[in-house]
Amino acid sequence: MVKIKSSEELISRQKECASCLDKKFHGQDGKRAIVVCGGTGCLSADSKGILDRLQELIKEKGLEDKVTANIVGCFGFCSQGPFVKIFPEETLYTKVKVSDAEEIIEKDIIGGEVVERLLFVDPQTKEKARRQHDINFYKLQKRDIALRGNADINPEVIEEALGDGSFLALNKALHMSQQEVIDEVLKSGLRGRGGAGFPTGRKWQFAYNVQSEDKYVVCNGDEGDPGAFMDRSIIEGNPINVIEGMMIEGYAIGAKNGYFYIRAEYPVAVERLKNAIKQCEELGLLGDNILGTDFSFRCHIRLGAGAFVCGEETALLNSIEGQRGMPRPRPPFPAVKGLWGKPSVINNVETLANVPFILLNGAEEYAKIGTEKSKGTKVFALGGKVNNVGLVEVPMGVTLRQLIFDIGGGIPNGKKFKAIQTGGPSGGCLTEKDLDTPIDYDNLVAAGSMMGSGGAIVMDEDNCMVDVAKFYMTFICDESCGKCSPCRIGTKRCLELLDKITEGKGTMKDLEELKSLAEVIKSNSLCGLGQTAPNPILSTMASFYDEYVAHIVDKKCPAHVCKSLMQYKILPEKCVGCGMCARNCPANTIVKTDQVPVGKDPKLPLRVHFINTENCVKCGLCQSNCRFGAIIKD
Repeated sequence: MVKIKSSEELISRQKECASCLDKKFHGQDGKRAIVVCGGTGCLSADSKGILDRLQELIKEKGLEDKVTANIVGCFGFCSQGPFVKIFPEETLYTKVKVSDAEEIIEKDIIGGEVVERLLFVDPQTKEKARRQHDINFYKLQKRDIALRGNADINPEVIEEALGDGSFLALNKALHMSQQEVIDEVLKSGLRGRGGAGFPTGRKWQFAYNVQSEDKYVVCNGDEGDPGAFMDRSIIEGNPINVIEGMMIEGYAIGAKNGYFYIRAEYPVAVERLKNAIKQCEELGLLGDNILGTDFSFRCHIRLGAGAFVCGEETALLNSIEGQRGMPRPRPPFPAVKGLWGKPSVINNVETLANVPFILLNGAEEYAKIGTEKSKGTKVFALGGKVNNVGLVEVPMGVTLRQLIFDIGGGIPNGKKFKAIQTGGPSGGCLTEKDLDTPIDYDNLVAAGSMMGSGGAIVMDEDNCMVDVAKFYMTFICDESCGKCSPCRIGTKRCLELLDKITEGKGTMKDLEELKSLAEVIKSNSLCGLGQTAPNPILSTMASFYDEYVAHIVDKKCPAHVCKSLMQYKILPEKCVGCGMCARNCPANTIVKTDQVPVGKDPKLPLRVHFINTENCVKCGLCQSNCRFGAIIKD
């Protein structure tokens, strides 16, 4: 690669790359372009195999001068992947398999005819959507800030990132003073996307004000919330955008080195980040005297072992230094004394991905998006009991109802919405009364939850909220570092009380103790993990207190989830006596009775069956194998 040594050379190279990218998208070079989703979700469904087969067919059929095929980032609509998109028509194919590759080449690329069966079908209208922007899942989204370039550019080729405008924001920043860059971020209203929502510019200002020869910037990619995959997808889809955000931050505070702390469980993200850093170095966009200025900067990667507590910034710093990942008492704050005792600023992946847009387009343009106190967009990993599972980027201020029902497509199988857990283990459960709450930092806190890093788990009527609280407390107990007693001991005691309640052995006094203990943990723990650990308990008790009481007083789980309080039962009036349940029972606990099924000839050997609940292991195989709806949870 020929190194870029000045602003003029960058602009010239960017124009060349932009022209190539424009030709790719609009077919001006006489070629069509196939892009295949390369997010982890689609890769797990063999999208790499789809790409390989497409490339193989292109070569076999001598189509190299007519079509190209390459990988891109995450399309976001995970429940419909793997995706294949064809430019310039922008035809989007969903749920593609390797075996579909030949039909796509033969019918679409050679024949110019759309493969109708691979188009998305709207579940409500039953209409087919040919293009991405025609699908309701995408209509309320704004996927051009944090998710910029995802599903368009090849994350493994830096020329495509340059063509999409990468490093123009850095070039602009390098012609501003450090304070001017910080002021621009302050005016934008950008707040940390890692969970707490602290104003990003203020963090930068603190570190800039401290005099030190060495300073560091750190990117927190240790995404550990159950069901969260925002940061991973951002890095997988456009690592260059995050690197550029880190470099702008480094210039602003006076740092020469940046560290990506990313969990080793994200191999695709790690490899693409390594590749991006290497290509930046080869082009001279990382290293000494970047773009002919006095600014020098280098990026390093540190792999985390998957400890949730290392998402807390001081524990993260300890881990980078090679120490055990445990939080430090504050003050001093990292901006004053952080990595190796030097001033350091920690921002998460999504926060840094917002920075190039702000510098390139101006603080005022960014501040037009969102609400009064929460500017810009937010990326959510929408999952759980929702039809359209996926990765979404929406302007702050979109309501929970719009997120769940308009973008998410509502609850599957006609079930009733019950709650949404935002903020992961640190957040809380919001209910139907909160559906019209605009999504921003302050509104979610006021409603009893929090933004968190962006996990959003939807629950329906079949979810037991006591069991949900137990799930999150089990996770917290496993992930507590053990440094402070309130978190180490208190969360364990909370889990023991929840176990007791879900087993039908709890008392009302246990319920009082659970709430009291949760409040003590919240107010006395050392770090954010412990301070927010009781939130799932407190929020479910606030909104679903009657479910806790039912477990204790009635010895019943209203949602029929807690096995100790639930049993399977055969309805005699529905049983046809086929015996399918008995043949699939691993405990041999289902037996025939003398009762003849309704409407059946007594001369036939068919008899109503019965479950001996004493020996039942409650595996649920009988219910899943019954085709007549004769087996219920009681």
